[in-house]
Amino acid sequence: MPKQIFIILLFTLFQIHSGVIAQGIAEHKLRTSPFGIQAMAQIPAGEFTMGSNHGPDDEKPAHRIFLSSYSIDQYPVTNFQFAQFLNVVGLRNTNNERLFDDDDNDARIHFKDRFWHADIGFEDHPVVEVSWVGARDYCLWAGKKLPTEAQWEKAARGTDERKFPWGNTAPTQPTALYAQYAARFNDTVPVTISTKGASPYGVMDLVGNAWEWVSSAYKPYPFNSNDGRENPQAGPVRATRGGGHDSPLSEITTTQRGKNLSRNPAAGHHNIAFRCAK
Repeated sequence: MPKQIFIILLFTLFQIHSGVIAQGIAEHKLRTSPFGIQAMAQIPAGEFTMGSNHGPDDEKPAHRIFLSSYSIDQYPVTNFQFAQFLNVVGLRNTNNERLFDDDDNDARIHFKDRFWHADIGFEDHPVVEVSWVGARDYCLWAGKKLPTEAQWEKAARGTDERKFPWGNTAPTQPTALYAQYAARFNDTVPVTISTKGASPYGVMDLVGNAWEWVSSAYKPYPFNSNDGRENPQAGPVRATRGGGHDSPLSEITTTQRGKNLSRNPAAGHHNIAFRCAK
């Protein structure tokens, strides 16, 4: 084979090989992105109605709350994002509090080859098995904080007292296009899949898929951020919002507080995730 033809052939093979690698990297970034940097939605200052007089007792009474403007993550934190945090911080904080239950069968992040990695195929699913302290510490590490219960609810229902983030009409049947609910145990989906489930402020995946930790202790209404419920120290049971993938329709409303959910704040759970605010 003439030398010139050999060089051309070698160069062509190199280009093909490089293209395959580049395509693989691009596909990985697509699959794992919300995902390095989290987009945030801006919630304007103003009043809204919190709670409901027509749901479970812990949602009563409906009451007006004023909130200053704030931002909240557009999507829940993913397995890919939380793995990055674990690679910096580890499984326990400086107080020896457990951040993530990696030894639970429901965990989708594991330690391999000296690093924490999201399981293949679950990179863009909401991270579950995170303790309340783990959620709190992740948000602080990211320069943010957990949203209060009031901040979560306003981001979900806006100012028109809607029952679901997208409005007052329930899906005619379970469909992940609105929210992943009434599904099998551990059947989470990517956080971007519920394209019809946006709140009035464009916040996504607020109901179904995974419940979400908030900063607030689970206390009776009316909501009062100055009554001790916002103490950031670990201890009391915290409110959880939004319902999970294995919740019935009645639990994926904007006012549901998770009264019947198993949610020991010192442990992770198969159906509790979180997002951050600032």
